[in-house]
Amino acid sequence: MADDLGDEWWKTQPAGAASSPEASDGEGGGDPAMMQQERAPVPALSKKTEQPKECFLIQPKETNEDATKTRRRKKKKITDVLAKSEPKPGTPEDLQKLMKDYYSSNRSVIELEELTLPDSCFLKANDLTHSLSSYLKEICPKWVKLRKNHCEKKSVLMLIICGSAIRALELIRSLTAFRGDSKVVKLFAKHIKVQEQIKLLEKRVVHLGVGTPGRIKELIKQGGLNLNPLKFLVFDWNWRDQKLRRMMDIPEIRKEVFEILEMGVLSLCKSESLKLGLF
Repeated sequence: MADDLGDEWWKTQPAGAASSPEASDGEGGGDPAMMQQERAPVPALSKKTEQPKECFLIQPKETNEDATKTRRRKKKKITDVLAKSEPKPGTPEDLQKLMKDYYSSNRSVIELEELTLPDSCFLKANDLTHSLSSYLKEICPKWVKLRKNHCEKKSVLMLIICGSAIRALELIRSLTAFRGDSKVVKLFAKHIKVQEQIKLLEKRVVHLGVGTPGRIKELIKQGGLNLNPLKFLVFDWNWRDQKLRRMMDIPEIRKEVFEILEMGVLSLCKSESLKLGLF
């Protein structure tokens, strides 16, 4: 009978109840209220709607590399400076100052004085209203007579120095109204070998030469171009390229121009047989 009662009691107990009948009467089985609490189903956690949090954008710290890049970006370029400045015509003082600044670090005071050119050797500078032909007509009104009397080979009467071969071609095209029957020679390196130019100068009389300082310097150095008959040396001074640089703003060209001046131009200017023009 006891066994039957035990079986009936076991069948009526819910899952998770004590494993013996003694556990129900409190003897050694713990508090019934606690057991009922343990048997109660645990309610599922309700999903609470999360409140939106404030979002703050934190700026990344500037590294040394970023600071260097910023400083580099802020550095003024010659193009920016020239873009904000109004075009001003070149003057003889500009050339004199450039020469003094260029040679001041490696020449004595006496040597610097020897580089100074007399004002009388400078022609009237272009006031930015002239075309090349009108400017040359103004500074050289007796050009026709001069070219008729010129018969020396390996030389020119007038030399125009510019910054590039493309610019030289533009200047040659703009010479039409001035040149007349004058013979013009291209004195730049693009597509023309220096030996070809030397042979051309030896073969015939040329009145006008238009070119770049690098090639002109090389021709003088190799004896292909004699400066003694030269009467006019004109610098393409005021023209600016796509970066708004003038010819003398480019260090390599400036260096070559000054080398040409020291290869005989300065002495000819001081003897007043050669005139300088700034177009």
